[in-house]
Amino acid sequence: MVFSDLFFLYVFLPICVTCYFICDSIAAKNYLLILASLAFYAWGEPIYIVLLFASALVNYLCALGIDKFRDTKKAKAFLTSALIYNFSALLVFKYTGFFVSNIKGLFSLSVTVPSIAMPIGISFYTFQITSYVIDCYWGKVGVQKSFSKLLLYVSLFPQLVAGPIVRYSTIEHEIDNRKPDLKDINAGVTRFIVGLSKKAIMANSLYALVQRLIGSDVVIKNASFAATAVGVICFALYVYYDFSGYSDMAIGMGLIFGFHFDENFVYPFISRNITEFWQRWHISLGTFFRDYLLYIPIFGKRRKYAGLLLVWFCTGFWHGASWNFIIWGLYFGLFVFIEQLIGKKRMKKIPALFSHLYALAVIAAGFGIFYFENLKDLGNFVKNWFFLNGNAFITPSVSTALNENMFLIAAAILFSLPLTQYLKKFAKTSRQAAVISGSAVVISNLLLLAVSSMMLVNSTNNPFLYFRF
Repeated sequence: MVFSDLFFLYVFLPICVTCYFICDSIAAKNYLLILASLAFYAWGEPIYIVLLFASALVNYLCALGIDKFRDTKKAKAFLTSALIYNFSALLVFKYTGFFVSNIKGLFSLSVTVPSIAMPIGISFYTFQITSYVIDCYWGKVGVQKSFSKLLLYVSLFPQLVAGPIVRYSTIEHEIDNRKPDLKDINAGVTRFIVGLSKKAIMANSLYALVQRLIGSDVVIKNASFAATAVGVICFALYVYYDFSGYSDMAIGMGLIFGFHFDENFVYPFISRNITEFWQRWHISLGTFFRDYLLYIPIFGKRRKYAGLLLVWFCTGFWHGASWNFIIWGLYFGLFVFIEQLIGKKRMKKIPALFSHLYALAVIAAGFGIFYFENLKDLGNFVKNWFFLNGNAFITPSVSTALNENMFLIAAAILFSLPLTQYLKKFAKTSRQAAVISGSAVVISNLLLLAVSSMMLVNSTNNPFLYFRF
């Protein structure tokens, strides 16, 4: 089941919310959310509920062991056991085919590459439960003595399959103490509808344009520079609207149920450098690697640049079992490394216009690497990007595509900017402005919901991109 599905929007979610507010105790609300979350996950992959349940159980028991034998070698053994289990499951289901296919090619072996279906959301809930058990070991959070409450944390359906990666510390208090007020519910509904419209209106439309411009190996080989450049820019915008749309829907539903998840995107395309971009893009993943991987000892010491290399290798590899994702992670890591060598003070002295253009060019090229999983297609993309394929600058078919979609591209760029921040400031100027703003929000919510629903009617499948990660 996906959020951008009419059954979810008009059947599953309304029934879940209604039953939730009928429940009179926090314990009943928690059990309802567990049942709803397991039903949500089992809708598409019932067999993998066992894996989700096992992940919660293993880490629950290991955390209890850490708490019982705190500050001893046994506590470290329980932590190690949890980490081995978590990452072994992730490696088996996500990366077995990648490793076998590369070993097969490297040594010319006649072995069959296994085809293992990857459980939806395994990358997200594995990192989430890993953060919990590490924080328990470090003493940053209390050990959850109730298995059902830990299962609620792991399986909570608003963020289960595509994030954000919610730390246990973020909702530790709210598991037992939450009471959503009208302000949170209103904010949650608005956030959910905005996220839905990002997916149904913007992301789906942008992806259709991307497919038209650079959507196949034949197309990219013969693509003009304009098709290549605009194609990857539109793809970057598509990923933003698709993934931030999901995050908005998750955060919105969390507010409705009384949970306050952290932000996952903060207008990344206004960044002035790549370091800033990654402080605004997929924040929950970036902070996970920063807090749990960047400063670990390598060969017995904390090594700044070796840690940086490890973080960006893992950032790329986390996104998919393919070489282009590893290249993508190291590509961005290279620019972060260069910016660290230059230093923050010198970076700030670069004129704003040039720094924004630099960041946008690097980001756009990076998403080209992200898009082309086939290395041959990736090579053609690079050649097109640097005018090395001998292709035209622009062709009539590309001109037609751009003319037909100029308003879509303009709107996608415009709405990726912090316009709502200015509207919120306007709403605070006077009581009359607040009334006007409140009315505008209600009207726009109804309009966006109607338009999004109509666009989903003729669409049979609307998976979010990050479901496959």
